[in-house]
Amino acid sequence: MSMPKPQTSERLLKFTAALNEATIQEMERDEKVFLFGLDVDDHLAILGSTANLVKKFGPERCFGTPLSEDAMTGVAIGAAMAGYRPIHVHIRMDFMTLCMNQLINMAAKSHYMYNGQVKVPLVVRTQIGRSWGQGAQHSQALHSMFMHVPGLKVVAPSTAYDAKGTLAAAIRDDNPVIFMEHRMVCNLESIVPEEPYIVPLGKGRVMKEGKDITIVGISHMVVESLRAHEVLKQNGISAEVIDPITLRPLDIDLIVESVKKTGTLLVVDNGWLNCGAGAEIIIQVMERAGTNIKFARMGYADTTCPTTRSLEDLFYPNAKTISQKAIEVLGNKTKIDWATVQSNRAEIDAFKGPF
Repeated sequence: MSMPKPQTSERLLKFTAALNEATIQEMERDEKVFLFGLDVDDHLAILGSTANLVKKFGPERCFGTPLSEDAMTGVAIGAAMAGYRPIHVHIRMDFMTLCMNQLINMAAKSHYMYNGQVKVPLVVRTQIGRSWGQGAQHSQALHSMFMHVPGLKVVAPSTAYDAKGTLAAAIRDDNPVIFMEHRMVCNLESIVPEEPYIVPLGKGRVMKEGKDITIVGISHMVVESLRAHEVLKQNGISAEVIDPITLRPLDIDLIVESVKKTGTLLVVDNGWLNCGAGAEIIIQVMERAGTNIKFARMGYADTTCPTTRSLEDLFYPNAKTISQKAIEVLGNKTKIDWATVQSNRAEIDAFKGPF
């Protein structure tokens, strides 16, 4: 699934601005769509993603909530069952653990338990990732937990274009969708059409073509994998970079097709390796493409998320470590002066926090 050709209505837009535009367009299209969550109606508007919603649609369709994740998720599920299409904003994925019963036992299972007579068209927006020292309880990515559960869809776009298109698709979907946003992509720009459009859930995208190794990045790791692509290219290695965009349902056919070409797979996750998305992707590829492939996975270091910038730099994969791992799994003898590889992560330096 390649990026579409530019249209006259396209322009550069930040990730959060794309979310805002998708929300406005879907709320205009369908009066049953409403948005609520902690601080969605304050002046900073969740990094701008909920800006002007109260002014445009009124406090009945955009409103703040008490700090009660379990109860408010129950409200969202009940509204969805009653025919509305709520967007419930959890500003940190960590605290979705407080409403796991609602999501896992209610939202995910009601359609099945009531033989299709009940639908739960709910979107849960949630943020993950590193930034200005948020540490152990504010930086976790728990997407693999939700990938485990039938009845839930899990989306993790890395570009503004896909953010707008997948959010619109998630709002129109009749199933509960966990919509994961990484803080480090919130200010990144890409070309986005002004008119409404859909990026289908369950379809991935080849971001860069290559022939030597397939690198699958998840969320912000797509950005770092694209940087690694350039490092590897400069040293004679051709990497194909894939953004799955949707983690459940997963576009495994796209990944398998690439791996059959390259013979080597590296999955770079935005989460821990144990029972993670990387392991799932690798085993599904092996089931379809055979075991005669070289593979590796990367993700969080096997410890709690750190707070300081210096430890964060060791904890999270980056372009340099991804390039090093790619060369290692390929068994390549290329000698690279790693001291000359620049980090070039302006989004990390630029992020000042939501407050």
